[in-house]
Parts: sequence; structure tokens; C-alpha cells
Amino acid sequence: MQKPLIFITNDDGIRSKGLRALVDTAKAIGRVLVVAPEAEHSGQSHAITTQIPLRLRKMQDYDSSDDVTAYVCNGTPVDCVKLGLTHLLSDKPDVVLSGINHGSNSSISVIYSGTIAAAQEAALYGIPSMGLSLLDYAPTANFSAVQAIGSDLIKKVLTLGLSKGICLNVNFPIMSLSEIRGVKYCRQTNGTWNENYDLRLDPYDGEYFWLSGSLVNNEPDATDTDEWALANGYVAVVPIQPDMTAYAELERLKAKWQ
Repeated sequence: MQKPLIFITNDDGIRSKGLRALVDTAKAIGRVLVVAPEAEHSGQSHAITTQIPLRLRKMQDYDSSDDVTAYVCNGTPVDCVKLGLTHLLSDKPDVVLSGINHGSNSSISVIYSGTIAAAQEAALYGIPSMGLSLLDYAPTANFSAVQAIGSDLIKKVLTLGLSKGICLNVNFPIMSLSEIRGVKYCRQTNGTWNENYDLRLDPYDGEYFWLSGSLVNNEPDATDTDEWALANGYVAVVPIQPDMTAYAELERLKAKWQ
């Protein structure tokens, strides 16, 4: 039987250690097509490029395996998915993977994430997809636990499938494989970002702002959430979908406003 085709992208850029780790994991399972941004696009969410031309370039030096083909794109993570699916491939891949992201995409971070937006774009095409993130932001992060557990999750998606339009948001705590307590299938934490725009001066006394901030967990005692899972040593797996309709509020509007 032909090996499954695995499409991989990310938002940290073609040379990130997390992407390399994911490619190494995936090529042991199937054929791999990489289309990744040439520069970092963290926090770009579902942005697409409309004001400049998009360019694709094949990376001859990315991987020596016959099962890996890699391209670099000057666009966003979602641009990479769109171009790969519509220009490079004549048939849909078996699964689309995005990551491994350097840093968390749990709770409300999911709406800002270029990593998860790329996975959601694949879901819009009806392709099973998964975004993988490690809570370690360091460029030299150790991805061995993500690779071990991620390999099993990839195989489950390929064999058991996902419902149409669904992708998985998978976050890993900073722990060794032996320390991780297991995988929790859970919901997104109700959280908010506490932003801090630090006002600074450039060498010419011009003002500029540098963004930082921290996540505020609005339900710290809820044990069925991704934040609780991560804080307690579990890998958090949250199924998400592009449909943002608030169905309970829709019924209230129909009942009260009409």
C-alpha cells in the first residue's frame, strides 16, 4: 500500500527546530510535503497575503529523504496551506499537521495562533488536521516527548479519522516523556490576555511600543479544560472548528428578539 501523504506547515518559519522535529516524526509514518513560511508569523492568526505577490521556492537542502519534499513561501501559514493544496497537489493529503510550535496555543491563544489557523484552513478543505505546540518558547526546546506522543496521535488521526471540519489543538507541557501523565481530551479554557504595551524610545527619541502580556485563567478550578490538563502534567487535546456561531445565543435571539 502507498504510504499516507502528510502535509506539514508552521508559523515559526522553515528553519525552526519544531518544524524539523515534526518532519522527522512524520517521515517515519508516510510521505511528507512541507510548505512553510520563510520568516516567523507568530500571532498572525488566519491572515492571508493580498498586497504583494506570493512566491514558492523548492528547498533542495532541507531533507535528504526521498519521502520528504519541502517548499518555502514568502506568505503566512494560511497562504502556505492554500498554495500547497491548490497549486502543488492534485489530490488531498491524508492529514495536515501544523507545528511543532514554540510556545503555548491553549485557551484564548488559539484565536491568535498562526499555527492553529493553518490547521483550521485544512479543515475548511475537509482534511483532517492537527496543530501541535510545546509550552517551551526557547529556540533550543526539547521536542522528544512531543515527537513520541505526537506520532501516536498522527497515527490515530490517519486510522480513526476526525469528523469533517474538525481539527485538533494539541498542547504539550514542558516535561520529559516519563513525566507526562497521559493525554486529556478536553475543552478550551475560558481565558483572556492581560496585555502590556511597554512604551519605549528609539535612538532618535521616537516613541514605540513593545507588546508583552500574560494569560488570565478565568476558571482555574475547572478540571475539564486544557489549562488544567497542562498544569497537571497532561497533554491537552481540544477539538475545534471554524464555525464560530454561538448557538445558544442564536436560539435566545430567535426567542426574544423576533
